[in-house]
Amino acid sequence: MSRIHAPQEKTLAGWREWLTLPALGIPAIKAKLDTGARTSTLHAFFTEPYRENNKSLIRFGVRPLQRRQRLTVICTAEILDQRLVSDSGGHRETRWVIATPARLGEDEWTLELTLTDRDSMLFRMLLGRSAMSGRLRVDPQASYLLGRKPNLKRLYPPLVTGEPTQR
Repeated sequence: MSRIHAPQEKTLAGWREWLTLPALGIPAIKAKLDTGARTSTLHAFFTEPYRENNKSLIRFGVRPLQRRQRLTVICTAEILDQRLVSDSGGHRETRWVIATPARLGEDEWTLELTLTDRDSMLFRMLLGRSAMSGRLRVDPQASYLLGRKPNLKRLYPPLVTGEPTQR
């Protein structure tokens, strides 16, 4: 006898949302939910791959807040892969790929992120359709359905003093 299971309810999200990347020490980052992009991307203004204890790791720097160049979060993650990715302009680039937990609203799951320099881009992170598949529905006319802008001065204390920092 087979059973018919009701589809899991997908969370409704806006086209831009605030996310947390707890394992990377990033308490808040504004992301564009981009159904046109297959892969998710995180801004990394430098990348340094290395080996330690027979593991391939990468150290990279993130400026999680646009127009806040002095706020720097230095992250380390295990390298999952290296992939050739085409950006929206058709340019192909080989990027490092990591896997990390992400929190959006009440949901948390592990997603794959490619690392690239997005300093000139409006959003420091793109959440691609592979990461959203089976979890999210995107309302292209809505923003921040899963939470308003967090208190960035509380989450990133160096913003209060204006001093550069590495987390």
